[in-house]
Amino acid sequence: MNELEWHRQMRALREPVAPQRDLWTQIDAALDAAQPTVSAPPVRRRHHRVWLLAASFAGLVILAGGVVFHLRQPQVQDGTELAGTTTTPASTTPDLSRWKPSDPRLAGAAIELDAAQMELRQALKQAPDSVALQRLLDRTERQQSQLRHMENQAG
Repeated sequence: MNELEWHRQMRALREPVAPQRDLWTQIDAALDAAQPTVSAPPVRRRHHRVWLLAASFAGLVILAGGVVFHLRQPQVQDGTELAGTTTTPASTTPDLSRWKPSDPRLAGAAIELDAAQMELRQALKQAPDSVALQRLLDRTERQQSQLRHMENQAG
């Protein structure tokens, strides 16, 4: 076969070819044989899907309600509330936390460090054995002492 003949065969492939016999009659017969008698859609399946959807929605509502209830209820341990509404007595907080520098830039940092120290102490009351919380509290106290040292150096 030479190249010219090969090109002629390739061009012949572009043209539509009619089938030798009518395929539609066989396709219709196969579909009629495979199609069972028309019956009503399975109501039972739909019924189960509706109940499953309703049950999952009810479960989500109950879960969301439980979370909201748990978050709104104050936690109590040893007769004292642990929520953020508690206040620490003045005798337990040292006077060092009441320090207010005269420089407004340092005063803002002092307020932030005091707030962080108070939150860490409250967290330590909830988890007294937490090493990570103790480390954070120590770090905060070091930062406060550095801030005091900076104020002393500034004059």
